[in-house]
Amino acid sequence: PVREDAPAYFVPRIALLFCAPLIVNGFALPFFPVWLQTLSLSDFEIGIILAVPMFLRVFTAPLAGVLADRIGERSKVLIWSAVLSLLTALALFVSHAFWYVLVVYAVQGAVYSPYVPIVEAIALSGVRRWGFDYARMRVWGSIAFIGATMVGGEMIGWFGGGMVLPAMAAGFALMIVTTQAAPKVGRPRRPSTLTTLTEAPPKTLRRLDLQLLLIGVTLISGSHAMLYAFSAIYWQRVGMSGTEIGLLWSAGVAAEVVMFACAKPIIRRFSIWTMIFSGCGLAVVRWLLFPMDLGFGGYFLLQCFHAFTYAIMHTGMQNRLVDQVPEELEASAQGLYFFYSGIFIAIFTFVSGYLYAWYGVNGFYGMSAVAFVGCCSTFAAYLLQPQRPAAGG
Repeated sequence: PVREDAPAYFVPRIALLFCAPLIVNGFALPFFPVWLQTLSLSDFEIGIILAVPMFLRVFTAPLAGVLADRIGERSKVLIWSAVLSLLTALALFVSHAFWYVLVVYAVQGAVYSPYVPIVEAIALSGVRRWGFDYARMRVWGSIAFIGATMVGGEMIGWFGGGMVLPAMAAGFALMIVTTQAAPKVGRPRRPSTLTTLTEAPPKTLRRLDLQLLLIGVTLISGSHAMLYAFSAIYWQRVGMSGTEIGLLWSAGVAAEVVMFACAKPIIRRFSIWTMIFSGCGLAVVRWLLFPMDLGFGGYFLLQCFHAFTYAIMHTGMQNRLVDQVPEELEASAQGLYFFYSGIFIAIFTFVSGYLYAWYGVNGFYGMSAVAFVGCCSTFAAYLLQPQRPAAGG
């Protein structure tokens, strides 16, 4: 669709910008740990390599957000992010020593981290100024992720873990190409979510109930760390093919997309707290069940829990922020949400390296404990929320 004064073909151009990085993620998220294992690295070393970039991006992405806002045309930062990401991917071909891979992959995490948030900022500018549908743009990124994961699973079966680096490099090259289609929307009228992280959160966001809710929900997100880091390694170890692993990862993302598509009628029928608590409770159950020998069918069903442990809980959280935070603090609230999510996923990715090295798949019980703490924090937020004096308040 085209709106007056809007850049031509805004929606398909943003859809392309979402597709390229999520193709990279579709190869890297499930299968980069498999490639690391082919280097004869220990589970502990794999956990460190995966965790360090996550710590870095919490601090580098806000700085890139400030730079993008000051430059005035955010798409310029996209080009540099894509080019530097490709260079770091090529650098990983040079040496496979632990410290070399750790440093190069950490740099890649730093330069790649602002790409998707800046695309989000450009897309939201189109939503605010010209009324475009955000979901219609974003859904193509999820479809690209599913496609890349399925193709990656097939390629793992044919070529083994050695296919991961070439596939990632091709994805970064595609990012460079698609940045040429980035719409020019001019200087931002509002600071981006990332920019707000360079300042202390406003007083409104320091309310105890809101802080406990943010911590609880992001602890649930952090409990997914071992799944992201070691699920493909574990499934490969118990004899599943690359295609089956790709299907399992795709099942989680597909369930997430379906849940987002059904979000509006769900919001009309259920309370925000019901949505959040359903995600919290099922996260505890999900990680308690994961160490059991479920077979492909059982794990496929368990992956569909992602519709609740991420999608519906995230939707409820976003709606709670809309209800509780003034519009002028929206970006600050989202920045705080990004900060907590990034910190917890980094911490528990690091911890999962120890847990998987010591206990194998039984380490998922530790993730269940993390999710339970998140449930407790969320319930405390529910009890402490401001109440109206009227009946039913």
